[in-house]
Amino acid sequence: MSQSNFIRIIVADDHPVVRQGLVTIIERELDMVVVGQASNGCEAKELFGQKRPDIVLMDLRMPKLSGAVAIETILTKFDSANIIILTTFDGDEDIYNGIKAGAKGYLLKDTEPSEILRAIRTVASGKKYISPVVATKLEERMKKPELSERELQVLQLITNGNTNQQIALTLHITEGTVKYHVNNILGKLGVSDRTQAVVAGVKRGLVKF
Repeated sequence: MSQSNFIRIIVADDHPVVRQGLVTIIERELDMVVVGQASNGCEAKELFGQKRPDIVLMDLRMPKLSGAVAIETILTKFDSANIIILTTFDGDEDIYNGIKAGAKGYLLKDTEPSEILRAIRTVASGKKYISPVVATKLEERMKKPELSERELQVLQLITNGNTNQQIALTLHITEGTVKYHVNNILGKLGVSDRTQAVVAGVKRGLVKF
């Protein structure tokens, strides 16, 4: 088979063992070849420009430049880029943001090798591939009301352990405004107190604990 007939792939992951495992799985296939490996988002972006692969397998959270930002950056210059997210993060906000960034596929790292290979071939053929588990979470996410940028800031500060008074000082707003945002957050997340809001926010990938 000539080089032009291979599905040319870049593997981007900051864990060497994970990268090598994916390379091993891919290179057993007669129609695929790994043309580059990246350990962070910056390397992935640069490698794409050099190699122009058919597929990029991209982890979401990497040093220097996150996977989501790397995807957006690549697609700004190469709008036909085929990028598949392969990550451990299954929070519905992570999934939503990854697809919103322009990923053509989304898989979790506990996915069977056969499904990873199927996803690569599917996306290389011009289609999208989202695993059934991820699709269910994405569908649920689309039904939920979005938190505003300010509400996300307040939720992160709550998660960090700040009181309403501390949040008001940090964001230069009144305590009454903080209470208003907190009530909106509770309503949108479908919870009844701040602790439940933190749990829901971390689980969904809205904030970091």
